[in-house]
Amino acid sequence: MQTELEDRFQEFVQARWPHLVRTAFLLTGDRHLAEDLTQTALAKAYRSWRRVLRADSPEAYVRRILVSCNSDRFRRRRVPEALTASVPERACQEDEGERADTRRALLAALAALPARQRAVIVLRYWEDLSESETAGTLGCSVGTVKSQAAKGLAKLRATPGLGEALDRATARTTTAPVGAGHGGER
Repeated sequence: MQTELEDRFQEFVQARWPHLVRTAFLLTGDRHLAEDLTQTALAKAYRSWRRVLRADSPEAYVRRILVSCNSDRFRRRRVPEALTASVPERACQEDEGERADTRRALLAALAALPARQRAVIVLRYWEDLSESETAGTLGCSVGTVKSQAAKGLAKLRATPGLGEALDRATARTTTAPVGAGHGGER
């Protein structure tokens, strides 16, 4: 029985690791910290894997652990973040200069948001969760999700060069800002 649980856990980790690390990266803004955060969340999930499997969605359960671990990081001690004006260069498969610049600006602006607003924006628009799913993941009310999303989007739109891109993106779709779920940091 224990071997079967371990096998299911390993299958889950192999299938969902990149997605969980991407979500953690969007929450933390740092690739190494994102991997550490994901490992911490998965270690907690492993300890209660039977309970995780009984949940309606094991991924949502682990995502909630991930967000909680990120929040705990700020509660225990304030970790100084060294924010930079730009994200390091990444090789593009195609000539997507404008999209890459917009993505860099979005990630930098996202990193500048307060932790709660960043979590709401990431879960609501990048992960494409509903307001109630986001509220459930964060352990807050739907009203809090709405107000934090509005404040976070307003700050992102006020970012020079990013506001126009967000307006173009929201004109195309009313559910997600630029880059949401389409090739950000995966």
